Amino acid sequence: MANQANTELLLEISGIHKRFGGLCALNDVALSINKGEIYGLIGPNGAGKTTLFNVLTGLYQPDEGKFTFKGIDLFRQKPNVVVDSGIARTFQNIRLFHNMTALENVMVGRHVRTKAGVIGAVFRNPGTRVEEAAIKARSLELLDYVGIRKHAEEHAKNLSYGDQRRLEIARALATDPQLLALDEPAAGMNGKETDDLKRLMEKIRADGVTILLIEHDVKLMMGLCDRIAVLDYGKKIAEGVPEVVKNDPRVIEAYLGATPD
Repeated sequence: MANQANTELLLEISGIHKRFGGLCALNDVALSINKGEIYGLIGPNGAGKTTLFNVLTGLYQPDEGKFTFKGIDLFRQKPNVVVDSGIARTFQNIRLFHNMTALENVMVGRHVRTKAGVIGAVFRNPGTRVEEAAIKARSLELLDYVGIRKHAEEHAKNLSYGDQRRLEIARALATDPQLLALDEPAAGMNGKETDDLKRLMEKIRADGVTILLIEHDVKLMMGLCDRIAVLDYGKKIAEGVPEVVKNDPRVIEAYLGATPD
């Protein structure tokens, strides 16, 4: 776990509301994430976890509230502005370019940080070629980093489920995020794949990237996260270190059903 003495604030939201017609999906949600943390978000299905991710990454526009990242106001900003600021994400349902290779998928993510414009892309000037070579090299490094470099030239659709998850993480890392938001990355994984994923997330954090994590695997969350927030019906009902959260009566009643081992 991260050093709790490190309290450099990275992300802060307060009073976040999001409504869909008569449904209040997020109701006065507030949380803060410190640099270097692995911060977990848990709750029953329909609690608002992915909706909050969509608000934080610009896919949904909140109705009310405040949202700052590194002290910069990101309230109601578009996804490209959010990515440029240093927030990247993966999705609950894998969203890869299935007919592109693993390498090409990561290169797409890396292009967020490129300088060549339309003219450079069309005429392939020397500067563009140098930049493209650097993009490819960095993308290969990231495939190696997540453990799937041997699949670089395989189409994404032909990779195993676990490797597709890793590929999506590599593509997100290609944007050079300071905060990586992972939406149920362990969903559908077996025990070994989950253990490998845990080690990868610990490595990512050790290399300076803060992680915001949604996951239904309570055991994984309790053993990995520095702090956890719990949502229920769009409201935050608990927040704190795993030991405190897992023994909170409101959490047990709403979600856990029983105190996990």
